[in-house]
Amino acid sequence: MLQPPTFQDVLKARQVIASYLLRTPLHFYQALSDLLSCQVYVKHENHQPVGVFKARGGIYLVSQMSQAERQRGVMTASTGNHGQSIAYAGRLFGVRAIIGVPEGANPGKVAAMRALGAEVQFHGADFDAAREVVERLAEKEGYRYVHSGDEPHLIAGVGTYALEILEDLPDVETIIVPVGGGSGAAGVCTVVKALNPAVEVIGVQSAAAPAAFKSWKAKKLVEDKMETFAEGVATRTAFALPQRILWEHLDDFVLVGEEDLRQAIVLMLQHTHNLAEGAGAASLAAAVKYKERLAGRKVALVLSGGNLSLEKLRWALAAEAA
Repeated sequence: MLQPPTFQDVLKARQVIASYLLRTPLHFYQALSDLLSCQVYVKHENHQPVGVFKARGGIYLVSQMSQAERQRGVMTASTGNHGQSIAYAGRLFGVRAIIGVPEGANPGKVAAMRALGAEVQFHGADFDAAREVVERLAEKEGYRYVHSGDEPHLIAGVGTYALEILEDLPDVETIIVPVGGGSGAAGVCTVVKALNPAVEVIGVQSAAAPAAFKSWKAKKLVEDKMETFAEGVATRTAFALPQRILWEHLDDFVLVGEEDLRQAIVLMLQHTHNLAEGAGAASLAAAVKYKERLAGRKVALVLSGGNLSLEKLRWALAAEAA
């Protein structure tokens, strides 16, 4: 059984990642604070070179691979963001990266992976279908398979942004983090519960793809529908290692609707002038839903990614104007 990363593992990851990535900002926004009746800070992981928090995990994981593993190359499945992180790390460390994506993958994310030197293959209708094919191919062809959640180094790497939140805002009371596979939320929990257990960590997922939420509720791995437009949280199955961490440490978990996510994209653009993809806007959607509960608190929202396609941006804005 995989062992969850420790707080010491996150500290080690930060030492490595600091050579490759800049610290991302945590900004206070008065307009959002007025809207939600609390003090709202946004952690801008959308400012990463690949536009998403996952860059941290990809770099740390590949940096820790053996020379033999690097020579074999890596293979993974992704809807786009995890794949970009592995492609980016592969380019940094000279490792061949093959990314399996669903047939309808975000074209901008596919182009970005290819621009980073990765080989992109299309498999199946959704992420989990692509993952199942990639797992078989990696084993057959001898590549180092990289799971998008069940990897301790990935979780330790992405947990470094939680360190930055607590350093920049030591009196934060609530952190809201989007959940797809759960690596980000698991990383936040690992750091927060080691440094200040009083800080509340809330996960958020789309009600149209609720496998992680239902798994957290049931304390067992559950498979469910995947009907969300937000590919960053578009999973049919929950991941074992992140869930074990969330079962122990996550304080609460909320589901939001597709319209909530769309409105949050517009609110984030309007009030912070930042582009959030559906998954990246999920934390704001949850804060709107939990407005009464959060009143008067100091809240950090994780803007986990900004890789929204032009097509979905046009849709979000057009629906707002209708």
